[in-house]
Amino acid sequence: MTVPFSIPTSDLDYCLEQLLEHKPPKILPPETIHQLCHILKTQLLAVPNIMSLQSPISVVGDIHGQYHDLLEIFRIGGSPPNTNYLFLGDYVDRGYYSVETISLLLVLKIRYPNRISLIRGNHESRTITTNYGFYTEVLNKYNGSSDVWANITDLFDYLPLGATIDGTIFACHGGLSPSCQQLDQIRAIDRFREIPHDGIMADLVWSDPDVEIVDFKLSPRGAGYLFGSDIMNKFCNDNNLVQMIRAHQLCNEGYTSYWKGKCLTVWSAPNYCYRCGNKASVLEILHSNYTGKAETSIRSEGEVEVDGMSESTTSLYDQHNFRFDKQKSQVDQGVLPGQFFNIFEASKENDEDTINGKSVNGMNSSDGGELKSGKNNDFFAAYFLERPRRQHVEYFL
Repeated sequence: MTVPFSIPTSDLDYCLEQLLEHKPPKILPPETIHQLCHILKTQLLAVPNIMSLQSPISVVGDIHGQYHDLLEIFRIGGSPPNTNYLFLGDYVDRGYYSVETISLLLVLKIRYPNRISLIRGNHESRTITTNYGFYTEVLNKYNGSSDVWANITDLFDYLPLGATIDGTIFACHGGLSPSCQQLDQIRAIDRFREIPHDGIMADLVWSDPDVEIVDFKLSPRGAGYLFGSDIMNKFCNDNNLVQMIRAHQLCNEGYTSYWKGKCLTVWSAPNYCYRCGNKASVLEILHSNYTGKAETSIRSEGEVEVDGMSESTTSLYDQHNFRFDKQKSQVDQGVLPGQFFNIFEASKENDEDTINGKSVNGMNSSDGGELKSGKNNDFFAAYFLERPRRQHVEYFL
């Protein structure tokens, strides 16, 4: 039986200091990783297969160990606890810093449990991480021990499979399954296991949309399916949804909109594998009042009034005025009202790592770095207190 226990907030902030205040970031000790995974597994036992989340929220796609780009996401989109985040999976493999990336997300999830939501992708798997970098990276960074890999991949079995946003948007890592017509079928899955080779659970993390077809078709990935417009329309209609948001596919512009915004792909790993040259994005959802729950009207340029909208949400509009043009976003990006893709490019620190021949780094010795000062007592928020305003699909595993 799992015995719940907790890490003091001061210890969690110390973990954040190790990851944020050193270059390269310091890896956390194996005992700390074990404790973090134990705490989070205990919490996730009570989380359903499909989480129920509310807007405003920022949706993040694949990260793949690109740690500096994860920090860039928090710089441009806002740091927790000031911003709600939904991460769509594929946190590890391929990048230089899979260990640091998943470590930071684990600490943030425990530190801000109601602000950070994590779901499972196809790379949250023992088989995949053994072959695509994470396992080898752990061995290199932890003196040949695989304990950290075992603890983290055990945790992956506990991650939810999807989420709804405002009850009208479904989010998952990959896509739809011919074995699943209702969300309740996903809710009934026993998710606490390795991702199987086929079935609903596998399809949720492996499938992709295809504008050239209307039904299902076998995927060239060798797992999951391609699904077309008729499948997407029927799934939304049968489950009272207006949209599906997913990740899983490299997008040169950072995102792709299918079928007039009914399906969106968000990709958050810029210059994927440090060679693809693509942009990345975060999908920011301010509201979903287009569903008829409230009436929306434009009062003046850059000012939106929505009946029944909470004060916190209306203030969010004010915060986003400088980068959110309602009509331009809808037309240019193919999104629904209240949504926009915040596009960004790769961190320059990735180039420094590549030039220096970075692959997987070892244990970092103490560099005597000191905690940056800040007026905010919250360490993570203080770190990102000053953040700048920045602004053909291939099948990768």
